[in-house]
Amino acid sequence: MRRHWLIICGLSLASAVGTRVNAQVQYAVGQNVAPIFEGWERNPDGSFNLVFGYLNRNYEEEVDIPAGPENSITIDDEVFGDRGQPTHFYPRRQRFLFRVTVPKDWDQNKKVVWTLTSHGKTDQARGWLQPEWELSEGVMVENMGGGVPDPNNKAPSLTVGPAPAAAVSDPVTLTASATDDGLPKPYRRAPSNPDRDSQPRRPRGVEIKWIQYRGPGKVTFHPSASAVVYGEPVTLTSKVTFSAPGTYVLRAIADDGQLYTTSELTVSVK
Repeated sequence: MRRHWLIICGLSLASAVGTRVNAQVQYAVGQNVAPIFEGWERNPDGSFNLVFGYLNRNYEEEVDIPAGPENSITIDDEVFGDRGQPTHFYPRRQRFLFRVTVPKDWDQNKKVVWTLTSHGKTDQARGWLQPEWELSEGVMVENMGGGVPDPNNKAPSLTVGPAPAAAVSDPVTLTASATDDGLPKPYRRAPSNPDRDSQPRRPRGVEIKWIQYRGPGKVTFHPSASAVVYGEPVTLTSKVTFSAPGTYVLRAIADDGQLYTTSELTVSVK
C-alpha cells in the first residue's frame, strides 16, 4: 500500500473560521522519477557535456528503470536506448549524475532529451547549449552545498580495486582508496564570532562512498561510506551483496566537500 506523511506548516489548525493551513504531502513510495537538466560544460577538446540529474519524488523507495523505451536518450531527434544513463534511482534529488557529450560544432539549438517513465508517468528533461546554463566548478560546488569554492582546490584522486567474481547472496569485497590536496581546509572558529562555522554541515576532508548506478537487483554495501578523513589517504573496504544475477555498474565517489571524483566498476553476478 502507498504510504505518506502529512506535514502541517502553521501554528494552529483552524482555530478560527477562515484560517488557512499550508500542507505538503511527502510520499515514501509510489511516486515517479523526474529527470533534470543541470546545465552544460566545456571540454578541453572543444566538445560539450550536457549534464543531467534527477528527482526521485519518493522519500524511501529506490526505483529501477532499465535502459530502453522507459529510460532513453534522444539526441537531435535520434532515440538511443542506452547512452550510459543510470537505471537505479535513489530517493530525492541527485545532482550532476551523468553527462552526454556532443561535438564542438553542435548547434546550440539542438536538444538532448532524457525520457523516464515510472509509476505510470513520463517526464522529460531537455538540454541544449543556452549560454545562461553554462556550468563551472563554482556553480556546481554551490549547488552541492559546498559553500564558497576554494580556487586552488583540486578534486581527490581515486583508485578502485579490480572487479571480483560474484554470485548471488555471496558477499564480495570491494576496496577504494583516495588521496587529496588538503583543500578546502577545515573550518575554524573566528575569535570574534565563536559560533561561526562551529557546526558545519560536513567536516572538511575526503569521504568515499559507493552507490549502485545500474543493475537488475538490489546491491547492499557494508559499509557504503567511509569516515571523513582530513590530511591523509582514506581507504574504504566494503562487503557487497547482490540480490539477483546479471550485470551491475557500481560507482565509487571520492568527495572533499567541494569537488569529487568518480570511478565505475562493472561486476558480473552469477
